[in-house]
Amino acid sequence: MTLGLPALRSEIYGGGAALPIKAVRRRPRASISGSREKEANFFRRIWRTLLGREVGLFFLLFVLAAAFFSFVFRLSEGQVRMDMESTAHQHPASNEPGIRHSGIYWQTKAIPSPHPCGNFSYPPPPHDKKRTGPRSCPVCYVPVEQAMNSMPTSSSVSPVLKDLNYIIEENSVKKESKGGSTFGGHPTLQQRNESFDIKESMTVHCGFVKGKKPGCGTLFDINDADLLEMEQCHGIVVASAIFGNYDIMQHPKNISEASKMSACFYMFVDERTAAYINNSTELDRTKRVGLWRVIVVRNLPYVDPRRNGKVPKLLLHRLFPNVRYSIWIDGKLELVVDPYLILERFLWRENATFAISRHYRRFDVFEEGKANKAAKKYGNASIDAQLEFYRREGLTHYSPDKLPITSDVPEGCVILREHIPITNLFTCLWFNEVDRFTSRDQLSFSTVRDKIMAKVDLKLNMFDDCQRRNFVNQVYHKDVMQQKSSHRPPVSSNESSGKSQSDRTTRFQQRKPVGNGRYKKPRSGHRHPSSNTL
Repeated sequence: MTLGLPALRSEIYGGGAALPIKAVRRRPRASISGSREKEANFFRRIWRTLLGREVGLFFLLFVLAAAFFSFVFRLSEGQVRMDMESTAHQHPASNEPGIRHSGIYWQTKAIPSPHPCGNFSYPPPPHDKKRTGPRSCPVCYVPVEQAMNSMPTSSSVSPVLKDLNYIIEENSVKKESKGGSTFGGHPTLQQRNESFDIKESMTVHCGFVKGKKPGCGTLFDINDADLLEMEQCHGIVVASAIFGNYDIMQHPKNISEASKMSACFYMFVDERTAAYINNSTELDRTKRVGLWRVIVVRNLPYVDPRRNGKVPKLLLHRLFPNVRYSIWIDGKLELVVDPYLILERFLWRENATFAISRHYRRFDVFEEGKANKAAKKYGNASIDAQLEFYRREGLTHYSPDKLPITSDVPEGCVILREHIPITNLFTCLWFNEVDRFTSRDQLSFSTVRDKIMAKVDLKLNMFDDCQRRNFVNQVYHKDVMQQKSSHRPPVSSNESSGKSQSDRTTRFQQRKPVGNGRYKKPRSGHRHPSSNTL
């Protein structure tokens, strides 16, 4: 039987039996007070003696030293306890949310259920006849610590394909007129078609066909020390590239301290761009400019800088073999939202392994081809030949019959993906199309996607382009900016310097859009379906 406090006290003091009676002599009150006064005087004399001599100083120093060592002991004891807890967090059986990188551990918070963004929907674009074109729209992000906690603890299951290997051939020979490049290995049309027959184990062309490993004697060569550092990158990589000194380096903004420590930020440049950076910006001893770790690439495989840019864009899994997630942004873009927030919103929340925005206006490949020819993005004959090849393979105009597929044309300047065999195969085969045909990756995206999705369930999220414009700012290419500045009229002294962009909210509910262009209403007969996800 459990005893309550009164019963316990009764048991201790023998409450159930009579206590023996002792004779006690009561002292007079005067004697008690006199005794207390004598004791007080005694201690005062001792204290005055200690203070008046060097012994007092020694005593004080002793007390202070004891207090200091006690504090250090408690602090070290607490640190050991924290280290033990951190070690426990690393164990697979641990249920405590947290992220560890390079020996640093962040305690994170779980996303409450239901999801705080579950009922969020962005409003339609404001009606403004004077301002047309694409614009950003609000996006609901969770706080960074909750986004970090939503990062899956293990890789997603790769449907069907489990083991993906890459063709290595030191002396590849071009057997067909449209067989691609030496860097790509000159895959034949038969090899191309076989690569879409998805099996449990596959070996395909994926660039870097010769040399010891990607970036080492393969063309697109990278310094050995840089390659070693890239191999040490785990978790998340944010990557971009500038070739031909075509763009001005844009620096990420609103990046959390946790992301700065746990995510990698890499900028690939050629020697021409590196020379410009060295003249305009001072690289530190770690070869960094802001958050960007600058990687100089030599022996580029292509003459066209646009085609060289497709190597890191589509083959990041070959350059970063130990990374789990990647965010690719074109060199003309400025990242303005934390990487964890982006991945949580467009990959983890959607249970997707690949995410890309659809084009804000066009969703038909043949219309995209016409627009590319009108803008002189590529030779007309090359575009026509590529689209005719796809048409003979079965490519048709986009229509609502393709739903739940919502578009055949991506806005390919941002790619979010998990590095698993099926998504690695997707970007390998997409790169092979860019290597074989034109470098306009928007033209080949739907062909590769449809052939893969005919075989397996690819978890692909094609989201609205206005949402992409929420987390990146688009800047003109350098030549366009120089052209605009040379024709810019002088600003009068009484004009204001312009309004700054609105702050972007990275906490609950929404991130307000920033003036970054405007929506343009699709033409009649081409109204876009409202679905966001495949």
